[in-house]
Amino acid sequence: MEIIPNIYSIYICPNAGLAMESRHKVKVLAGVGIEGDRYALNLGAFSKSHPPKIRDITLITKTGIDIANHSLSSNGLLEFKLCETRRNIVIENLLPEELNALVGKVFFLGKLKLQGVELCEPCERPSKLANKKNFQSAYEHHGGI
Repeated sequence: MEIIPNIYSIYICPNAGLAMESRHKVKVLAGVGIEGDRYALNLGAFSKSHPPKIRDITLITKTGIDIANHSLSSNGLLEFKLCETRRNIVIENLLPEELNALVGKVFFLGKLKLQGVELCEPCERPSKLANKKNFQSAYEHHGGI
């Protein structure tokens, strides 16, 4: 039996720095992002980056989150909740390296046609917003696309 990657959870945030909000269903706007999300509204923390970054939708694997959180907890640090990763879509049944390999490729997530533009390299913003330590180092190679 083939295991197919699927959406585990979806999050949006209406403005930079606010808490991510869980959604069961969203409207995706081609070339813009998820309706109501900070990057679709051009209100994200990195919306005005130079050179510009395409952040229409960010993806991360549930496995990547589990691996990073295990590393954190093994070192006595607090784990990050799914929403605290600041990614829009958490995917299950996919390894972080399989997601990373989609950079530069067009692929489907269910009926949604996406293009992997770049790795979403972890930064310390999730640590600052969640008041937890070591997001950047724990999520290296597991930060999604």
